[in-house]
Parts: sequence; structure tokens; C-alpha cells
Amino acid sequence: MFHYDQQMTDLIFAYCRDRLSEDPVPLDFPGDGAKLAAALEGMISAGGHDAAKVLGVFAADLAPAVISCDSPRFLSFIPAAPTKAALLFDMVVSCSCLQGTSWLEAAGAVAAENQVLRLLSDLAGLPPQAGGVFVSGGSAGNLSALVVARDTAPQRGHTSEGRPLVAVSDQAHSSIASALRVMGVGALVVPGVGHRLTGAALRAALAEHPGARDVIAVVATSGTTNAGLIDDLAGVAEVAKEYRLWMHVDGAYGGAGLFSPQLRPRYEGLEHADSFVVDPHKWLFAPFDCASLIYREPALARSVHTQDASYLDVLHTQADWNPSDFAYHLTRRARGLALWFSLAVNGTDAYGDAVDQAITLARRVAERITELPHLELIMEPELSVVLFRRRGWGPDDYQAWTDEMLRAQVGFVTPTKWEGETVGRFAFLHPDTTLEMVDEMLALTA
Repeated sequence: MFHYDQQMTDLIFAYCRDRLSEDPVPLDFPGDGAKLAAALEGMISAGGHDAAKVLGVFAADLAPAVISCDSPRFLSFIPAAPTKAALLFDMVVSCSCLQGTSWLEAAGAVAAENQVLRLLSDLAGLPPQAGGVFVSGGSAGNLSALVVARDTAPQRGHTSEGRPLVAVSDQAHSSIASALRVMGVGALVVPGVGHRLTGAALRAALAEHPGARDVIAVVATSGTTNAGLIDDLAGVAEVAKEYRLWMHVDGAYGGAGLFSPQLRPRYEGLEHADSFVVDPHKWLFAPFDCASLIYREPALARSVHTQDASYLDVLHTQADWNPSDFAYHLTRRARGLALWFSLAVNGTDAYGDAVDQAITLARRVAERITELPHLELIMEPELSVVLFRRRGWGPDDYQAWTDEMLRAQVGFVTPTKWEGETVGRFAFLHPDTTLEMVDEMLALTA
């Protein structure tokens, strides 16, 4: 099973060619547990099966039961739209069994990944020494960065023996709360102002909280997942400097807006961040799983995350840049290479144009919603998320709308909560999503 099989190779490549050529990508359906169990019955056996049979089960039974987040009709959560170049090169990474743990083992892959990290650092306005690593997602990036914030707090003058606290907005992503639980760190929740974390609100919370001296870091967001809002990064940075707080910016979704010249001014203050996360598998058109974690001072992260063992000594003595030193992982795939290839092939201008397409569509959809008497726009979109309500609807009505659209393959749009109310939410990202597609979805709200 370790030797080249021409027939199996042809089968897989043919499937990949067909999938890459689909235009548009079909939305597909949720899975039925009983049907999937029946299809999988006996597939793993002592003697194995012909590759064509196994691929047939995948193509006929498993793949259609995975809703395609790269479909232009997938407008829930945060969609994906990997470029063809990125998808193809991800096959190269897999076929070559490339990993990216250390410089000794994977210098070529690491050098290319670091070129992309340099680009992202420059867009964020971070200094020349900034750098980091590609991790699996925003959750892994946020946790790794906040561990560095906690463990280096004494170097920033925090000497309290109380339980460390991290200031967070009430709109922060759920992964932040999860990271703090894992770390055993408490949260100072700062009420949002217009659903944004502001410098003034942060300062007021620190002034009022009896344990303010235990606050070691603050997390700001550049593009909230629910509404696409950017926090007052400049104001938060000013307070962070005053209180010697580590400033982490979660830009998992919205950080990609840095590629848009029209949006870039809204990120003022990001240049002061101590760490920053943006997920290319979201709005930078890379395949899963790919998230970039960047530090202002990578040496601090290295001092926290480097793993020591006798068999690893050689990695540290022959190192230029070990990705394993900058997050809680050790072994990692070279998950930034597909993005590097696509950027090199397509150019950064094309990326900026693609980001702008989603922003333009969000604004056009917002205008369309205001024209329909039974719908109400909740707020003007800042990035590419549009929140709206259908007058007279409750949670069951929104769910019925979602189910009807998915059955008809018109779209996949799930509701969300806004100030305790169930509302509609579009998340635009795919450059091939059209206003006409959205009109089909809105027509079903009548």
C-alpha cells in the first residue's frame, strides 16, 4: 500500500478535476445519520476494498451530505472561497507529504510561509521584526497568543499574585472565552458601545474594577463574526499602553479587509498590537485549515512556546525560524503554502479586488433590504455581514425559511441573535455570489 498505483491515482485526479471544474459549486444537503451509517457499513474491513468502490461511496453518499461552504450560495457563519490555485497547490502539499515543524526539516516551506506572514505584518503596520506562524484556526491562534500574554506579564511590570484577568468585549468571539477557560484566566467583560469595544469603555472598566491590577491583556476584534464590526483599535491601544496590557487583535474574519484600500483606514491602531490573528481560510481565499498568528516581538512567543527535549535540541541549535516555537503545537503541516502559491500566482491586487466585491455586494444587499417593506435593515454593513429582520417573524419562521432555501438549493442562510432577538444574517465572501442569488432568497421572505 506504499507503492504508486496508477489506477487509483487516475481515479482521484479525475474526481478532483470534476470538483474543481464545477461552476457553480453545488450547495448540497445536511446528512441523514441512518443513511450515512448504511452507506458506511462494512467499509473498513480486514481485507479492504477496491479504490473505485470506496471513492464511489464517498462521491455518492458522503460528499453530498457535506454542505459546501465554498458554494456562492453559502451565506451562513463565515463562508469560504479558496482560489483554484490554492486548492491545487494544497494537493501538492499533501502529495509531497510536506510538513513545517522546523527550519532544519522544512526550510523551503517555512521561508515561503514567512513571506506571506511578512506581507500580512506590513499590511497591519507591524514593525520589521514581526513574525509568527500559520496555525489551524482562530481558536488555536487566540489561545497561543494569550498564553504568551499571560506568561510574559511579569516582563511588562505585572506583579500581582491574584488570578490574571484579560479584558474582553461582550462581542468577543466564543474562542476567546474558551481560551481563557483553558488557561485558567478570568475575564473582565467590558460592555460594548454600539457593539464595539472602545478605549473609553476599557478605561472606565479598569478604573471601576477592584482587581484592575490583575488585568494583563486586552482582546480587541477587527471584524466581529456576528455583525462584521471593527473595534476602536486606536483607543484600545492607547489604554493598553497606559496600563501595560498585552493587546491582542482577533481579526480571524475581518482582518482580511486590510487588503482593501477603501477599508484600511478603519484598522487604525492595529499597528500597536502585540499579537494579531487573521484566518486566510476565511476571507483570503485559502483552503482549510489556515490561520496566521503574528507577534510584534516573536522572541517573546519563542520564550514561551519552544518545547525542550533531548531529541529536539538539534532543532534549536540549527534554527533560523522554527514555526513550532510560536504556538502550542509541535508537529504541523505546511498550511500556509497554498496561500503563498495563490498570492504569487494571482497577485495582491486581485485579492484586494475580491475583498472589495464582497463589501460592494453587502452594501447593495443592504440597499435592497431597505426597499422591501416587510424587511428592516438593522445597521449599515461595515464589512461584509448584513443583519436584517423580517417584520412579524419569530425564531420558527426564520428556521422555516432556512430549511426551505436549503431544500430548494437556493441558499444556506442561518439566523442569528441580535440584542436577544432572532434576526436574519448574510455573510458575504465569495466573489461569485450575485445580487440575483440574494434576490431569490429575499423573495422567499415575502
